[in-house]
Order: sequence, then structure tokens, then C-alpha cells
Amino acid sequence: MIERTLSIIKPDGVKNGLTGKIIRLFEENGFEIKAIKKVHLSRSEAEGFYYVHKERPFFNSLVSFMTEGPIVLIVLSAENAILKNRELMGATNPKDAKEGTIRKMYAESIERNVVHGSDSLESAKFEIPYFFNVFEIL
Repeated sequence: MIERTLSIIKPDGVKNGLTGKIIRLFEENGFEIKAIKKVHLSRSEAEGFYYVHKERPFFNSLVSFMTEGPIVLIVLSAENAILKNRELMGATNPKDAKEGTIRKMYAESIERNVVHGSDSLESAKFEIPYFFNVFEIL
């Protein structure tokens, strides 16, 4: 089934000049880019996006990290895009990520792990319209 998923190149990835390399990996792995933009999230925007983690101990540090610099938001489309993107990203902790995954190649730590990807269809249905309106997605 063709799906859409949200990918975010986080502030560490943007700051370290990895945007082009990551986009190239998406395209080389069969993803079609349906929408893309670069933004700098406000604290309230980041809190709203990560509301599901509000009660978790890492919430404040996550919000601070996601607002420290620009991010690149991308809507990806492919057969089984959500699972395919999660496999390409690799484990949240780069120490546990498989060779050739984005996080194994580029992530600094479990907290500064370069990319985000929707973890389910339900998440994608919330995350994509959080950042993109229907006129911005091809």
C-alpha cells in the first residue's frame, strides 16, 4: 500500500550539513518527496507536536533540542513508507542501529539522532497536517 510519512531532519542534521545527504538516501531508497520545507519551530509549536511525550522525563530537553535551530520537514511517499522509513532511519539509539542506516552513519546520541519519522499511520495522519496544508503536498 502506498503511504505517506513525515520525516524531519532535526537541528543537528541541518547544522551539520546533512540535509542533502539524507534527502539523497530517501530518493535512492525509492521514496518520492511530496512536500519539503525548512522551518525554525517555536517552543509552543514543538510542544504541540510532541504532546504525546508531555509526561515523559525527556519532554523538556526534546522540545529545547527541536527549537535550537532550523529543521527540514519532508512528506515522503512509497509502498509501506512508514516501515520503510523507520528501517532506513535505524534504531533511536545509534549504538543499536544497523550499518547503513541514517542514525548509524550520522547520529551523535540517542537524544541527538538526526531524524524523526512517523511511527504509525495514526501518527502520520496527525504529523503531516501539523506542518503542511493540503495545497503544499503534491
